[in-house]
Amino acid sequence: MRLHILPLLTLSFLMPVMAHTEEQTVLTKGSYSPQAHSAPSLTDLLTVEQSASIFYSYARELELSKLFSDNSAKITIFAPTNKAVMALARKPHQDPVMADDGISISEEEYERMSKRNVERWVSAHIVPESPIDLDSTSPYQTLLERKEISFKPVSKSNGQGPVWSRVTLENGIKILRMKEASNGVIYVIDGAIAPP
Repeated sequence: MRLHILPLLTLSFLMPVMAHTEEQTVLTKGSYSPQAHSAPSLTDLLTVEQSASIFYSYARELELSKLFSDNSAKITIFAPTNKAVMALARKPHQDPVMADDGISISEEEYERMSKRNVERWVSAHIVPESPIDLDSTSPYQTLLERKEISFKPVSKSNGQGPVWSRVTLENGIKILRMKEASNGVIYVIDGAIAPP
């Protein structure tokens, strides 16, 4: 009696598999080529950098985030910590100054303005070159028009430690750590860079 059930059970398991073979796509030779890199990309590093996950969640919604995985683009990212983003009086998607003059805007307009504000904010944290010289007295232009980042030496450093630990930027923002990628560098910072 049990042997009669075995073919039925086997058939019931094979039916869904047989039904879906027509829907399956067979890869032909040459249609897939894995990409191998000697080092992780900026995207890879930002994905695992939990202390800057809020910055990355804003950034990956934008078209410019494609630069983070583009090996031909050499960029420097100053990624604020989650704590720094949460401490902002106005969040990146909000207008710098909201005029409450009774004017109402549509949801579409609000979404468009929010996206523009986020793009400005994220762009202010990206320098379109890498590596950069943190000892330089010349400021570096960011992706945001009319926004430059400059560095000041920390007076108490005595020349000890890596260069990034001996400078501050934007009115005393400290660099907490540096991560090198195949297409640039990420500096995790303890503050946010304000767009002009």
